[in-house]
Parts: sequence; C-alpha cells; structure tokens
Amino acid sequence: MKWLKNSRWLGLHLLIGTVFLAAICTFALQSVAYQWDFEAVWAYRSKFFSGWLVTIGLALASLVLSTIFGLLTALNRRSPWMPLRASAILYTELIRSTPLLVQILLLYYGIANAVGLHNRFVAGVVILSLFAGAYISEIVRSGIEGIPQTQLESAKSLGFTPFQTYRFVILPQAVRQILPPMTGQFISLIKDSSLLSIIGVQEFTLSAREINSYTFSTLESYLPLALGYLVLTLPLSILAHGLEKRMSYGS
Repeated sequence: MKWLKNSRWLGLHLLIGTVFLAAICTFALQSVAYQWDFEAVWAYRSKFFSGWLVTIGLALASLVLSTIFGLLTALNRRSPWMPLRASAILYTELIRSTPLLVQILLLYYGIANAVGLHNRFVAGVVILSLFAGAYISEIVRSGIEGIPQTQLESAKSLGFTPFQTYRFVILPQAVRQILPPMTGQFISLIKDSSLLSIIGVQEFTLSAREINSYTFSTLESYLPLALGYLVLTLPLSILAHGLEKRMSYGS
C-alpha cells in the first residue's frame, strides 16, 4: 500500500538521521576526557527496564484518558448550554496558563490527598490526562471549526441529526486536519511523564536518577534514558505520518 511505503521511507530517513546524529555525538563524546564505565550501570538494567515499563503504562493510560477529556471539552465548548461552555473555557484556560510541574504538586499534594487518592500511578495518570486534555480540546475544536459552514448546512438540509452530522461529516474531515498536532501532543505527553518523578512515581526518569546516585555515572545513566524515550516516540511519529498519508485526499 502507498501509505505503508511512505511510512517505510520516513522510517528509513529517520533511521539514517539517527545514525548520523549518533555518529556526531559519539565523535564529540570521544573527544571529552571522560572514563566510561557501563559495567556499574549494567548491574541495574532491571531497574531501567521496570521504569521504562511504568512509563509505557503511564503513557498509554494518559493517551486514552486525555483524548476522552479533550473530545468532551471540545464538544462542551460548542454546546448551546452556557454553563457547559463556561466550565470548558475555564478548564482549558487554567490548565494552559500554568506550568505542568506546578499542577502536579498542587493536584497531588492538595486535591488527591484531600480525596484520599494515594496511589501515585493513578494520580499521575489523571494529572497528565487533565493537562494534555486541555491542549487536545483546542486541537479538536480548531479541527471542527475548520470544516466549512456550508457542509454543516447541507447535513442539516439532508435531515442529519447533530450526532450524525458529527459522525459522518465533521469528524472524518477533522481527524485528517488534527492528526499532525495530535501526534505532537502525544509525543509531548510521553516526555512530560518524566515530571511525575517529582511525586515519587517510579518511572523511567526517576529510575535513571536513582541509578546515577548509586553509581555516580551520569552519562552512562542518562544515555539509556534518552534512547528509551526515542524508542517510544519515534514509532509514534512514523505511524502518524503513515496514517496522515493514508487519509489524505485531493480537495
């Protein structure tokens, strides 16, 4: 299939670029007077792997939940009922106007502890989802509002219900427009999960920091961290590019 072929070409280009970048970094690091010692870090490989799995779990759960939050908020922004519109606007503006680190601290040590939510993993998923959901809602809303008004009027003239209008007219076109920014947001969400180490979630970054404190091998501890995040985000970019090609059509 054509879209699969394009995805393979993109993957090949990214692989070549990654190898080239790795060669440059290797050359630069070799010129530094630094004694490499991967043996000490290798002894903690199981800790690396367990932290990486926790990051995958955080990312998958947050991707699903944040998408639900984003879709509901975007629809509420277009609701004819004013309280729904006002609450959606308040939510998106509050989240987008404050740093994620501050939100993690306030929501976990404030609200989560107040309601008895002491599971750090679950609290981290909810906080990440609320944060990303605000950005996803704006992406979805811009995609919906990018649909020409004439198509909405045509759907209404054909007797489509609001649900049918969204299902058969708006969403198929909006998805094609929002796919690139949604991919960027999902990749950012995976990397933002590293901030949950501030509340003690034993994810990939916290594991690397602890291994560094055990071994005093800074570069050896953080190089696997960078590679681990690359393994998670690079396939997502390739997949999104392939879907974008598959869903593209002449206007």
